[in-house]
Amino acid sequence: MFDTLQDRLSSVFKGLRAKGRLTEADIDATMREIRIALLEADVNLGVVKEFVAAVKGRAMEAELSKALNPSQQVIKFVHEELISILGGEARAVRFAKQPPTVIMLAGLQGAGKTTLAGKLARWLKAEKHAPLLVAADLQRPNAVNQLQIVGERAGVHVFAPEPGNGVGDPVDVARRAIAHASAKLYDVVIVDTAGRLGIDEELMQQAADIKAAVRPHETLFVVDAMIGQDAVNTAKAFDEGVGVDGVVLTKLDGDARGGAALSIARVLGKPIMFASSGEALGDFDRFHPDRMASRILGMGDVLTLIEQAEKTFDAEQSRAAAEKLMGRGKFGLQDFLSQMQQLRKMGPMSKILGMLPGAGQFKDAINEIDEKEIDRIEAIIYSMTPAERDDVSVLNGSRRARIAKGAGVQVSEVNKLVTRFVEARKMMEAMAGGGMPGMPGMPGMGGRRAPQKKQPKKQQRKGPKGVRSQPSARPAAPAPQSLDEFQLPPELQKMFDANKPKF
Repeated sequence: MFDTLQDRLSSVFKGLRAKGRLTEADIDATMREIRIALLEADVNLGVVKEFVAAVKGRAMEAELSKALNPSQQVIKFVHEELISILGGEARAVRFAKQPPTVIMLAGLQGAGKTTLAGKLARWLKAEKHAPLLVAADLQRPNAVNQLQIVGERAGVHVFAPEPGNGVGDPVDVARRAIAHASAKLYDVVIVDTAGRLGIDEELMQQAADIKAAVRPHETLFVVDAMIGQDAVNTAKAFDEGVGVDGVVLTKLDGDARGGAALSIARVLGKPIMFASSGEALGDFDRFHPDRMASRILGMGDVLTLIEQAEKTFDAEQSRAAAEKLMGRGKFGLQDFLSQMQQLRKMGPMSKILGMLPGAGQFKDAINEIDEKEIDRIEAIIYSMTPAERDDVSVLNGSRRARIAKGAGVQVSEVNKLVTRFVEARKMMEAMAGGGMPGMPGMPGMGGRRAPQKKQPKKQQRKGPKGVRSQPSARPAAPAPQSLDEFQLPPELQKMFDANKPKF
């Protein structure tokens, strides 16, 4: 969603890095470009003015830091102010001291509210809660049936005493749902209310009546992040008429400009609590302003990546694979397949790679990743016997022809997979051993020592009366005591310096 804004800001900062010192004119020109970039992204005008004024004021008054050059300081200020307009800090759900906790959802029709109710319920279930979905949208055709299907997919129960399609009283349904949840020991109740086509007085009153009846602990307004400033205006009207505790953003995986996402927290004065970034029920999580700001500036989102990996990866399998790479066994194609399948559970490869720092530079290549290529790799490995997966050295010509036929590919593709796997395994084993190919292991990290060249035998000089004198010895260089003292080769040091994250 923020690709265009990310590209514009990257070009602005690229021009800054070429300057060793920033003048007031440089700062003014930079702020002008940032203002244009935010306005083109459909960010609220008042938010843009406030944002630019804050960054410019800090840039003009800042003392030069020894750790950062002036351009890096401007990037740091932009990052911190982005976090501020996105809400500052992530806010958790306020759970009731006496269950059940009641969460009321509201929003415009088409914002993905009913699907989001299922996503929220599934997320709460993963957090060890017992959620209950309540079908209080009795106006939209088949809304009740849709919530039942979503609830079944999410593995949570749905309270739907009325068929909907214009039949039933939503206020009564919501009230009965609280009593049902208390009797059946559900600790969270999620009330799905009717969506609005706009600022509808009748439906606004209905929402106010439901809120008065169930007294929700959290009233969340569901916003489609693709519809721009109109979402902000509707959220303000709903907050004035009913009251909002937080915002949920949907469709963050869309290709819109994203101005609503950057404006709504500051304009509304309410935190963005959750965000949905895909159609799958698992594409949902808490909203972290600092992580979103890092994504917008192309710094990646490593923390979210780690959290997803912790939820997805089997710790025992990963430990066994790591031990094989460190020499305790042979890392085979079966281990590679298991790791690849766990990685795919985290989502599309393009999405995973997009969370890495600096991924914005390779955006086009990442977007062109073909998921079907991974399917072909799986088919090739599945066409092998267990013995062949464990030891690819047994793959002769006839075996490779059989594997290619079984996978429906050319023999050249089997050869390519085996060659690339063997080369990658060598590199991973070298790195797991504490070094890189052709390099000695780093201090404190194990690994093989670099082979020592034989020194030519030195002629010993004879002293007076046939006494041999000792060869003059040079003082030995002190061994590095920490990684900070370890000197990398100049070429490798340049590579690390070039890839240091910019703040």
